[in-house]
Amino acid sequence: MFKKLLSGLFGGGEGKSGNAAAAEPVEYKGYLIISEPADQGGQYRVSGWIRKPLPAADDEEGEMLEHRFERSDMLPGREACDALMISKAQRFIDEVGDEMFSPR
Repeated sequence: MFKKLLSGLFGGGEGKSGNAAAAEPVEYKGYLIISEPADQGGQYRVSGWIRKPLPAADDEEGEMLEHRFERSDMLPGREACDALMISKAQRFIDEVGDEMFSPR
């Protein structure tokens, strides 16, 4: 009994939630949207990354700006969660643009 209680408090045991594998990036207006839903007991929370590659100089690799995108929406299927993530991220990009990368 105590083992189950302690494992629940410290993240061990069955039913552990975590991030599902990241989906293939979707390009939108120069940004990359990567769905990486949090698997929480058979449901998926809308979560992932919005990235924007910066132009590279001729002699170096380009940098990548990134913003962690998390929402409270929960869905029972991975495909539906990926689709909602992309839709919400596109709307967020349209509304906020590069301001998402500014320090708060």
